[in-house]
Amino acid sequence: MAKRDYYEILGVQKNASIDDVKKAYRKLAMQFHPDRNPGNKQAEEKFKDATEAYEVLSDQDKRSRYDRFGHEGVRQGADFHDWTNTNANDIFSVFNDIFGGGFGGSIFDDILAGGTRARSRGGSSAGERGSDLKISVKLTLEEIASGVEKKIKIKRQEKCPTCSGSGAKAGSGLSTCPTCGGSGEIRKAARTMFGQFVNIVQCSTCGGMGKIIKEPCPTCSGAGRVNGEATVKVKIPPGVSEGNYLTLRGEGNTGRRGGPSGDLIVLIEEAPHQHFKRDGDDVIYELDLSFPEAALGSEVEVPTLIGRAKLKIEPGVQSGKILRMREKGLPRLNSYGRGDELVTINIYTPTKLSQHEKDLLKELGNSASIKPPSRNGSSSN
Repeated sequence: MAKRDYYEILGVQKNASIDDVKKAYRKLAMQFHPDRNPGNKQAEEKFKDATEAYEVLSDQDKRSRYDRFGHEGVRQGADFHDWTNTNANDIFSVFNDIFGGGFGGSIFDDILAGGTRARSRGGSSAGERGSDLKISVKLTLEEIASGVEKKIKIKRQEKCPTCSGSGAKAGSGLSTCPTCGGSGEIRKAARTMFGQFVNIVQCSTCGGMGKIIKEPCPTCSGAGRVNGEATVKVKIPPGVSEGNYLTLRGEGNTGRRGGPSGDLIVLIEEAPHQHFKRDGDDVIYELDLSFPEAALGSEVEVPTLIGRAKLKIEPGVQSGKILRMREKGLPRLNSYGRGDELVTINIYTPTKLSQHEKDLLKELGNSASIKPPSRNGSSSN
């Protein structure tokens, strides 16, 4: 099967900058990393395809060769890496410069940390890292404006109380894994036209521990963890937006056989508001005015995110006019200042009138100052 175009894989144009290539790869890596898609071979293949495309398009020399000669122009070079049989976590050790930062920490920091822990564990008795959990928290605009601390109840795997997470029955202990000899890893060598490559994979017999349990714990059947429930607190700073997330380290599932816990990813959602619509750090409010209020001017009270405030309406204000209330919007995340409240004026037209009201309006309607300028003098005798 012919390989897909690298630009197409990353979803960028041929004139894309290095930063654009980096952002595109980071997004795809987050979506398809095997740790986020356990057991999904298709996702793993897409992750490795994206890595190969990034390796080429982020390097000016390789990119130039690819643009001139296609895939063969880069695959024949001695500096080309074949990621097909590479462990996904090892990819982060090569490209870890692009996986970091951002609000509440980076999911890539978490993946990299988990992979590093797993590789550095070697033949120790520590078990594998627990998986991450993800939960959504819906906030009102008022909560976003002030910041809030939430208590979240989650279901997760916790340390087995019987064996204290070891997975072994009391007094039974552990023995060295006969498959890997206690290293927790299996090395597979492959010869290619560019030399010998060694691929290191986790031992399937001991799960990378280097040890096997002689007699499993009767409560957790050797896993070292059981299903449980916990309540955690999360402090959300002011100014967050829909789609932002926080990482609570160590609050995910407990690892197998004494392994470190995963993390809890808290995804922010915004609840619809009765009065306001959000536009970045600004909030938009639609104010209905009667015709006399608009024509004569007035002072009205309008809601804000921190209570009600007075707003002066100048005489002759037009429908659609936007009035700006400075710093009545949302705080800027991780910065200073606030957005504004934008008040859109709507002139209210009544639908039910008494006869007296109709007569008054008809009398006003004959006045030249009441008619729109475009219609003055347009009537004929």
